Amino acid sequence: MSYMYAVIKTGGKQYKVSEGDFLKIEKIEGAVGDSIELNEVLMVGGEEVKIGTPLLPGAKVKAQIVEQAKDTKILVFHSKRRKGYRKMYGHRQPITRLKIQGIEA
Repeated sequence: MSYMYAVIKTGGKQYKVSEGDFLKIEKIEGAVGDSIELNEVLMVGGEEVKIGTPLLPGAKVKAQIVEQAKDTKILVFHSKRRKGYRKMYGHRQPITRLKIQGIEA
């Protein structure tokens, strides 16, 4: 027995998802509790594997927004040796957490 999964593209990255998964992606518009459809599906797997060229026509992944937040802080440090030049700053990327509700091939 195999489970259904999909490979989707969002925010310039690709993710392998299946129903019930929680996913952290780059921020997309919407309020907490909204349902969204991710239409950029590259592949659907399970009993039968379908691969797009590059996208699968008509395939969708339905998800619900669980949280709009900021990711953990990363520190960026620049220095130039022997010059006394040092600079440090932080960055927190805005993210969206999704719960995958269904895959339509």
